[in-house]
Amino acid sequence: VQLQASGGGLVQAGGSLRLSCAASGRTLSRYAVAWFRQAPGKEREFVAGFSRTGGYTSYADSVKGRFTISRDNAKTTVYLQMNSLKPEDTAVYYCAADDSIIQSQYRNYVAYDYWGQGTLVTVSS
Repeated sequence: VQLQASGGGLVQAGGSLRLSCAASGRTLSRYAVAWFRQAPGKEREFVAGFSRTGGYTSYADSVKGRFTISRDNAKTTVYLQMNSLKPEDTAVYYCAADDSIIQSQYRNYVAYDYWGQGTLVTVSS
């Protein structure tokens, strides 16, 4: 599956953005999907994700209550709604998918086989 991430941009602290991760070639109904981010000089970190069935959703503590991951009914696009953005949310955001990942690995970026190209989110103070 090919993934295309979009929706990044420059926003002031306290603002909102919605990122999109569109799949081409097939739906994401059989895939666990997650968003990761990587700030300059830092390791890639888990942000949010859900299981292949969509029955399990998890968030990093740093974004819990502010970000929401969801997908459309056709299961071809996954969204990350980001509210109350902070300067420390500044990073390149990547979406990732995998159809064989186990639950214990959902937050591990090396466990995902398919990646979007990344979209830059910059939050100014």
